[in-house]
Amino acid sequence: MKKAEVGNIIEFREGLRGVVEKVNENSVIVDLTYMDNYRDLELDQRTVVNHKNYKVIKESAI
Repeated sequence: MKKAEVGNIIEFREGLRGVVEKVNENSVIVDLTYMDNYRDLELDQRTVVNHKNYKVIKESAI
């Protein structure tokens, strides 16, 4: 499995997507405001996702 890097877009938990803001040893911190329907879902702005529970959708251009 490929670990995400800062700026990557990942998908996790049944279709939620976000931008990786920080990479930790066992998890990443993800900004969920990337999704168009973020406000409709009534989610917190950021969440923590374990490396085992996501898939990299788009790599950062940086």
